[in-house]
Amino acid sequence: MSKIFVISAPSGTGKGTVIKEILKRNESIYFSVSMTTRAMRNGEQAGVDYHYVSKEEFLNKLDEGKILEYTEFCGNYYGTPLDILQEKLKEGRNCILELDVIGAENVKKTHPDMVSIFMAPPSIEILEKRLRGRGTESEEDVKKRLAEAERELDEQSKFDYVVINDDLMKAVLDIEKIIKEEVEEK
Repeated sequence: MSKIFVISAPSGTGKGTVIKEILKRNESIYFSVSMTTRAMRNGEQAGVDYHYVSKEEFLNKLDEGKILEYTEFCGNYYGTPLDILQEKLKEGRNCILELDVIGAENVKKTHPDMVSIFMAPPSIEILEKRLRGRGTESEEDVKKRLAEAERELDEQSKFDYVVINDDLMKAVLDIEKIIKEEVEEK
């Protein structure tokens, strides 16, 4: 039976990099591309990094019940398209969702058998260095992301697993092991 794996982490922890590596190594896993109203960043691709939509389109899909979970952060909406996810689960594919802590809690309400994985940075100082190193956000946004990160770190005990991302391949292998063990369990 296919499972939903939710990976949450503070912004800048490297969850996107870890997930990309897992997907390269495990082609049978489906990654649920989130929908967002935020602007596309340099180097991002529509349909790969996010489904970029207008605020109006996002809110219409929400009203139609076509979004599994959503949140608003820094004035932008982020959400999980429900129809594609349901299709992949019916095909028997395991699905990875990259969500914030609130999104993970919301999915747990409707899919209590989902597996939640929290990826933590080695320290808040390293996280701040990573965020500033991206050079994609204003000082105000960096401060908001760090404040949110501290709140999210306080919530990690609510997750089924916690993985520290201090080494890319170790984090990838740790999550792959979790997926394998959870799938074999059923």
